[in-house]
Amino acid sequence: MKKTVSLDKSIYELVREHPEVANIMYDLGFTDIVKPAMLNTAGRVMTIAKGAALKKINLTTIKQTFQEKGFEIT
Repeated sequence: MKKTVSLDKSIYELVREHPEVANIMYDLGFTDIVKPAMLNTAGRVMTIAKGAALKKINLTTIKQTFQEKGFEIT
């Protein structure tokens, strides 16, 4: 079964579906995402696209990293 990551889903939802997403996000510069309080609050409304804009992280880099880790981006 192929793992998918939707840029429209909240980070909280993505981590619940695929726990390894938290570590990938951390490695990309979203360092607060591994803190349970942040994941349970901001993570519920934050999407990858919104977070990328907020942290000024290139969305193309994020997509490539997830693809390298075996995820399909939707």
